[in-house]
Amino acid sequence: MYQGERQYSHPPDNAEDQPERGRGAFPITELDYELPERLIAQVPAERRTDSRLLVLDRATGELRDRRFSDLAEMLGSSDLLVLNNTRVLPAKFRLQRRTGGRIDGLFLHERAAGVWEVMLRGASRLKSDEALDFIGVESARRGQLALAGGERWTVRAGENLGQGRWVVRVEPADLAVDVLARVGRSPLPPYIRRGSEGDDHDALDTQCYQTIYARQPGAVAAPTAGLHFTAPLLEELTRRGVERVELTLHVGLGTFAPVTVGDLAEHQMHAEWFSLEPASADRINRHRASGGRIVAVGTTSVRARESCVNAAGRVEPHSAWTRKFCYPPYEFRGVDALLTNFHLPRSTLLALVMAFAGVEPIRRAYRHAVEREYRFFSYGDAMFIG
Repeated sequence: MYQGERQYSHPPDNAEDQPERGRGAFPITELDYELPERLIAQVPAERRTDSRLLVLDRATGELRDRRFSDLAEMLGSSDLLVLNNTRVLPAKFRLQRRTGGRIDGLFLHERAAGVWEVMLRGASRLKSDEALDFIGVESARRGQLALAGGERWTVRAGENLGQGRWVVRVEPADLAVDVLARVGRSPLPPYIRRGSEGDDHDALDTQCYQTIYARQPGAVAAPTAGLHFTAPLLEELTRRGVERVELTLHVGLGTFAPVTVGDLAEHQMHAEWFSLEPASADRINRHRASGGRIVAVGTTSVRARESCVNAAGRVEPHSAWTRKFCYPPYEFRGVDALLTNFHLPRSTLLALVMAFAGVEPIRRAYRHAVEREYRFFSYGDAMFIG
């Protein structure tokens, strides 16, 4: 959303690509699996490419244990990588009430100049139009962050949307990306545990919870399949003739929301903003027409591509909010292989992976990963499904 000049938007109730109905029931229990807590990665691999890579051959069902650094040997000149270039905002922040109480916040998106939609924790006593102050990450004075020129940001509580969501006004109405750069921290998912006041991992997370090709600020969660890439690996892929193209999908908080309905056909998918530029759409279509393989890096790249593909399988340049929900059975139109991390039980991401590779093959792959003690979730290991 922060591409070029400032754009204002928030997900409408009729966002494009509402979940398709009438495809039959898919019980939520299909997304269950047992995972020992010790396998949830709390820190990234020492080097990004040190992550393990579980390879699943969809044609044969064969599973192979590899390293992510082996990816260059597995791809060639017939492959086109589709990367999500969203950049994670330092979206976590802390506020202080004038009465002294503190509130934890998470930026979701900017509705208009200085009008934010946020998640607030500890705000049960917050009153409409109450003034609050940001607590700076590095230095604070009476709970306020002093800016150059003596300015201060004030946050005023607006509408309580329920379930922890609020609309707030930030004064002066500077760009959210600029404000958060001064007051925010990495918005790690809840299963990665860090101290609320910050700890020795802050610098590590700022660097590692971001792909090396992140360019377009707007996400509040990382497209984690891309976290394994390094500049040398991308250079090696280029030498082998592997092309790559970028699109943008700003990953939202809903990516961590568990499915709570008994049947996935009844799930209301969260909306996320995506953009595919004309030049990128043209490259994807030309590669596909030549018989090349489209390799999506992450479920977010899949959702963005599927949100702008027509009935003939051609992608069209497009920018919009999408609620595209891919769950079994689903016919993918032009994604041939998928790089992805291991996903939470009862998540829409796991549903997408099952739709792509099959329910039973993914169940077997996840059992294999648990038995071999792969590391799971955002800072964990990866899968290649081809």
